[in-house]
Amino acid sequence: MTTLEIHAVWDDEANVWVADSDDVPGLIAEAATLESLVAELETMIPELMELNCGRTGAFPFHLVAERTALAQAA
Repeated sequence: MTTLEIHAVWDDEANVWVADSDDVPGLIAEAATLESLVAELETMIPELMELNCGRTGAFPFHLVAERTALAQAA
């Protein structure tokens, strides 16, 4: 079983995580926390895989999250 690769990036302006994937056609998801993003992906991925690829079943995925921040001395 192939593990799907999902990429998430923090959007400072919108204050949300934005996720997409080359492995899941049509996937664009956003959520305020990584935990809520994972919950959203667990619902969206099977729906999109069936709709766009004709595949059903379980779809393991690997979420790679990136966030740039500034550490500054007080």
